[in-house]
Amino acid sequence: MKKMDYQNVRGTQDYLPEQEVARRAIRRTLEDTFMAYGCKPIETPILNYTKLMASKYAGGAEIVQEMYTLTDRGERDLALRYDLTIPFAKVVATNPSITMPFKRYEIGKVFRDGPIKAGRFREFTQCDVDIVGVTSQAAEAELMMMAIDAFDKLNLQINIQYNNRKILVGLLQLFEVEQQQMNQVILILDKIEKIDQKTMLSELRELGISENSMTKIKQFLEGQPQINMAYFNEFANQNIILQQGIQELVELTAYLNALGLNEKCTFNPFLARGLEIYTGTIYEIFLADGTIRSSIGSGGRYDQAIGGLLGSEEQSYATVGISFGLDVIYTALEVIGRIEKNFPIVDIYIIPLGTEKSALKLAAALRQHEYKVEVELSGKKVKKAMEKANRENTPKVIVLGEDEVTQNMYKIKNMQSGKEEVIAFKF
Repeated sequence: MKKMDYQNVRGTQDYLPEQEVARRAIRRTLEDTFMAYGCKPIETPILNYTKLMASKYAGGAEIVQEMYTLTDRGERDLALRYDLTIPFAKVVATNPSITMPFKRYEIGKVFRDGPIKAGRFREFTQCDVDIVGVTSQAAEAELMMMAIDAFDKLNLQINIQYNNRKILVGLLQLFEVEQQQMNQVILILDKIEKIDQKTMLSELRELGISENSMTKIKQFLEGQPQINMAYFNEFANQNIILQQGIQELVELTAYLNALGLNEKCTFNPFLARGLEIYTGTIYEIFLADGTIRSSIGSGGRYDQAIGGLLGSEEQSYATVGISFGLDVIYTALEVIGRIEKNFPIVDIYIIPLGTEKSALKLAAALRQHEYKVEVELSGKKVKKAMEKANRENTPKVIVLGEDEVTQNMYKIKNMQSGKEEVIAFKF
């Protein structure tokens, strides 16, 4: 019979024990940080109705194109979640008894049929925190502070770039961009660090933007090094949305200064964040040393999503979130050599010499003392078993023979020093 050529689906990956131990350590660090900030855990389904995931209050046209869709036996249109945000918005929309403000975290798999690159897969794990019910920029500041705390614990130095979508929308209105073209223009501006200005202007022109608007956008792009708050203040009185964005930006900056975060958090007037969901502050997290050029986390305010899912465009739920990619964090730590190789998975390895029942009893007793214990049950000879212990960097080994069982004791060997200790145990 011909041997089958088994391969992972492109954009997916197996993680063997050595890798998965490191990934779970990252996950625990993030989860402990989330809990330290008073966030409560929830879990949402991977499988959702397509109608929910393709809602106008969800990720927008670009991300919906990457959505995995399917039908069940009842011919219902279903989709795999492409992020954790919209399933969370659904939870709040359908559970009116939730006390506000509500701070939640969720860590789970998401799926996108998109481009693959370093740290970016089609099946990946997101780690999200969201706050509902806080209108002030204190919520954004707390999430940015939490991100810095989490990455400090992971020994990764980061920079957070932030902006406000209201500033972008207000400017584009002043540039006389048509309302129906606004989101598409922001999607193109979001590529500013990925494509050259000529290509960007060409993409904008393809949208059918007027020459007057194109001239103003070009002037804005060419002024990149000098664009700052003073630049926006010149236009503030001409547009109410721009004015609101500036006020929110000033408030956030005041919080960041008060918390001593201003050195790691930088205002970037060209940051756009392509998703249509955002209504205010937006931010992206980058490695300070540029080891990985793409962002390793992002988020922002999306006040209209929950109300939109309830069918009320008038009803607003103040909501802000942040998301970290577990896979890209793992890749970053691996690239800079921070993933510990040959990490011991068990503390004690017991090698029975015809004493399997007693070995299992001893292992149970040791586990009661919080040791991670493996019993060799495949009948390996002592030499082969010792080679396995050395290969897996196991700290301690017990060779358990009939004499030890008869004498109600065992010898535990420190594999690094070679020293043995005799310990009494009633078999």
